[in-house]
Amino acid sequence: MHKIKETLREVVFAILPIVVVVILMQVTILKLPGEVLWSFLGGAVMVGGGLFLFLLGVQIGMLPMGELIGSALAKRGNLWFMVVFGFILGFVVTVAEPDVRVLTLQVDMVSGGAISRSILVYTVALGVGIFVALAMIRTIFNIPLAYFLLPGYGLIFAVAAITPPRFIPISFDAGGVTTGPMAVPFILALGVGTAAVLGGNRTTADRFGLVALASIGPVFAVMLLGVIYR
Repeated sequence: MHKIKETLREVVFAILPIVVVVILMQVTILKLPGEVLWSFLGGAVMVGGGLFLFLLGVQIGMLPMGELIGSALAKRGNLWFMVVFGFILGFVVTVAEPDVRVLTLQVDMVSGGAISRSILVYTVALGVGIFVALAMIRTIFNIPLAYFLLPGYGLIFAVAAITPPRFIPISFDAGGVTTGPMAVPFILALGVGTAAVLGGNRTTADRFGLVALASIGPVFAVMLLGVIYR
């Protein structure tokens, strides 16, 4: 019951400010037709209900399962097994990420179908999967996060020099949408569970950083897709 009340409070505080701002703008500036406002309010209620159920599901199922999977992988003690499964999990949760679907839909609409939704989804998922696998290696060997982040972003800016301009903003947006409500809880929990079992001289901060690395992957992957499309 406590989780339900807390989740409901989070959803209300997340949705209510947006609703209030839109209503104020409608009254003072926009003056849009009444049916548009009612459609917005109905959509806000549906979004709130869906978000409530989603967040509740994340707390009940996704986070515990992610930690258990990370723990189980670490207990096997097989490096390649952990890396391969890290790639698979990163790929799968990205394909299921709603934010990625929204981005690919918008890109498909704006480009008139020139950039296929399915190709873009799987390109982003492939980038996330590869960098989640690298993040698992970083966790296993307790490598400082900067050793991955600095070369990663350096590589991104190097590839940006040969990427068609229209793909550069899409690639950075792709990095942002992978930090959505589906991928983040699972990837974070995976890292926490893995580091908790491995122990050693790891601090609490060392259990994080997977999402930071995972967000590099889609940026780099979409830029490479742009080079291919060139």
